[in-house]
Amino acid sequence: MYPDETTAEPEKDAVLIVDDEASILDAFSAALSNHFDVTTATSARAADFILQKKAFKVVIADHLMPGGNGMSFLVRAREEFPHMQRILVTGYMKPEMLIRSVNEAALFRYLLKPVSLAELIKVVQEAAAASGAAN
Repeated sequence: MYPDETTAEPEKDAVLIVDDEASILDAFSAALSNHFDVTTATSARAADFILQKKAFKVVIADHLMPGGNGMSFLVRAREEFPHMQRILVTGYMKPEMLIRSVNEAALFRYLLKPVSLAELIKVVQEAAAASGAAN
């Protein structure tokens, strides 16, 4: 047995958080980092680039961001990475947006702002488990 074998922690599931607000990225990242390997992006464009470099179980995206909205990003993410679970964070959910989220992005769930960190952790854990079951 090698000395570092007993100290190795099990690998955490990777989660990508996409939001243009640094305070939200920081809060979500801090809440999830004990449970997951967290990566953050401040735009959909940056997130697209990150998705090409690393595999994620779950992606969480804010709906309204400069330079592209989270729903369009999640639709693209679904096409390229169908087993990755998608969560949309929004300040409002209009009926037509709900229909689009189900039909086009196949969201695992959407969260209405303000998001409780306890709810965020629970939903992301459920999404990661569902992602593992889909593979």
